[in-house]
Amino acid sequence: MNEPTPRAANATAARRRGRPPRAESADTRDRILTAARAEFSERGYEKTSVRGIAKAAGVDSALVHHYFGTKEQVFEAAIEVAFAPALNAPNAVADGPLDGVGERLTRFIFGVWDNPTTRTPLLAIVRSAVNNETAAAVFRRLVASQLLRRVAAQVDLPDAELRAELAAAQLVGAAMMRYVIKLEPLASADLEQIIARVAPVVQGHLTNP
Repeated sequence: MNEPTPRAANATAARRRGRPPRAESADTRDRILTAARAEFSERGYEKTSVRGIAKAAGVDSALVHHYFGTKEQVFEAAIEVAFAPALNAPNAVADGPLDGVGERLTRFIFGVWDNPTTRTPLLAIVRSAVNNETAAAVFRRLVASQLLRRVAAQVDLPDAELRAELAAAQLVGAAMMRYVIKLEPLASADLEQIIARVAPVVQGHLTNP
């Protein structure tokens, strides 16, 4: 068997160190995002590093920077994917009459939190946002641009953005107490009972004069 020439060996090494072929790009990006979500979830924002994400994904740190940029940008990309189920909330607002919007939105949001598959990444996001101002700023930006403004656009009433923010505060606060702080008896209360009590408040924020 012929041995590779030094030039061929150097070219192969350069390809390994550099950017992956285009066919591998999507898979590499997904691996980085998966590793980032796991690292942020386990370590929080402050203790997570781009080097640690790269190691967990099995890539060079330069590739993380290539695809996403700074750690803040990696965090934003990772939580946007994890937060995606909650971003369908505006559809729940639009799907039906205005007098039932509070119940639909409350049921949808608590459904996302009550599902272990979607709850785990949400917990990681919230914990990072609570403990670090940079992470909190990213979270606020995502919630404002992707969720609250879209909900407000469905509620064609004066002060729509304020109404949407108050409704979100009610929902996020209740979810935090139930799933993060785990305050009893809220933490173990029947979900239908919680929806029945929270939904009218959300309805009031969105539609009352």
